[in-house]
Amino acid sequence: MTALEVDLAGIKLRNPTLLASGVMGETGDSLLRVAVAGAGGLVTKSIGLEPRKGYPNPTLVELPDGYINAMGLPGPGIEAFAEEMEIATKSGVPVIGSLFAAIPEDFASLAIKMESYGAAAIELNLSCPHAKGYGMEVGIDPDAVHAIVSSVKDAVRVPVMAKLTPNTHRLLDVARAVEAAGGDAIVAINTVKAMAISVEARRPILHNTTGGLSGPAIKPIGLRCVYELHEAVKLPIVGVGGIESSRDVLEYMMAGATAVQVGSAVGRRGLKVFREICDGLAEHMAANGLNRLSEIVGAAHVH
Repeated sequence: MTALEVDLAGIKLRNPTLLASGVMGETGDSLLRVAVAGAGGLVTKSIGLEPRKGYPNPTLVELPDGYINAMGLPGPGIEAFAEEMEIATKSGVPVIGSLFAAIPEDFASLAIKMESYGAAAIELNLSCPHAKGYGMEVGIDPDAVHAIVSSVKDAVRVPVMAKLTPNTHRLLDVARAVEAAGGDAIVAINTVKAMAISVEARRPILHNTTGGLSGPAIKPIGLRCVYELHEAVKLPIVGVGGIESSRDVLEYMMAGATAVQVGSAVGRRGLKVFREICDGLAEHMAANGLNRLSEIVGAAHVH
């Protein structure tokens, strides 16, 4: 292994950065672009059983410190996504298939398809805050989460990761349910439920009224969640939320993350963000005599 390589639940990553779901993840060509830009792994757009148009515009609000989006989980459906996966899996880096559904059986069916397309792992979207009947509505119930993870684990051989929501007081109970069901890793966090109002129009800006806040604004929340999860479960954790620099990655890893996902920063800083992060990590390791990034995972817990 090189200095930046990490092992995430048996998935070998050339560096700890993965593209987060929902950003440049709907086509094989866009996923390839992110791999060329230096990401250590790729997470697809969340894919469901059938095609979805998503919500009408406006679906995105840009803020000084992030975005609020309510896309409504648009996508081509699992059958049509085979063609995109055929392209994406030529990238040379692991491709993780993100999936959404409402019941365990549907999650399992999707996972079987995604595994057959060459996915290195499955990410269960149990945390989208703005799609009725999916995501967060399912992912705040530990019993439902246990049933979903168990069903998918029984259906596939690749690692299964659960992406959890911060929009609940039961985050740790849900994480323990993932662990008890045999899940391989936890991804934390998804966006934080939020909204924006137009003063001129005197109404909410987003068509869906509320959406999910991402970007630097939620980094302190993501860090807190990863820190608490690291003490609650023994599963590897993928940190997500507001990561734009190597320093952000180091904070997440010291909180307990094995790897991280980068999403909003792609829009705010461009694809160069992956190489900039990795260059900064390499410089930090050299300056501090570190041989492996794993040496700092959870370091903030040593009081």
